[in-house]
Amino acid sequence: MASNASLLAMIMACTLLAGHTCHGARNLADTTTPAAAPAASVPSLPAAPTLPTLPPVPAVPAVTVPTMPQAILPPMPAVPTVTVPTVPQATLPPVPAMPAVTVPQATLPPMPSVPAVTVPTVPQVTLPPMPAVPAVTVPTVPQVTLPPVPTIVVPKFALPPMPALVVPTTTMVPMPAIVVPKVTLPPMPSIVLPKVTLPPMPFIPNVNVPMPFLAPPPSA
Repeated sequence: MASNASLLAMIMACTLLAGHTCHGARNLADTTTPAAAPAASVPSLPAAPTLPTLPPVPAVPAVTVPTMPQAILPPMPAVPTVTVPTVPQATLPPVPAMPAVTVPQATLPPMPSVPAVTVPTVPQVTLPPMPAVPAVTVPTVPQVTLPPVPTIVVPKFALPPMPALVVPTTTMVPMPAIVVPKVTLPPMPSIVLPKVTLPPMPFIPNVNVPMPFLAPPPSA
């Protein structure tokens, strides 16, 4: 198992290193614009080696769980019937009549007359004529000629070839046979629930409690 784990770790490290190198070369080739030169060929990745086949996992024996006995509970005692006393109907006294309210009529004095107000006449004002605005001559801006932009030549980069990866052949040690011991569980003891007899419920007498906030019942 240790040799298998070390082989798998070495394969993953080689794959990650090759992937980072190819990604860096591809990024450099994409961002570089060579002048009239063919694109550099990127070497292909080596084929990944086939992982060894692991032996099958041995089957786990089935364990039988014993069945628990069903417990029988005694029946519930009967609940006695309770009689609720009848509440007498309350009679409210009639609402007294509201007296009629007479509002006296008020007489307002007459409104005083408003005196007439005379608005004075505003005299007309003559404004002087606006002065003439002098003409402004804008000077001519001379034309500026910019020098030509120099041509930038990017040198061509040649990538070294990828080294060949040689994966050593590893022979796996055969897995030892795993023998699971047979476990016999002791039988479960029988559970006997004692029978419990509940005492009878005490008798609840019917008591008529008078209501102080209600009218007494009418006499026969």
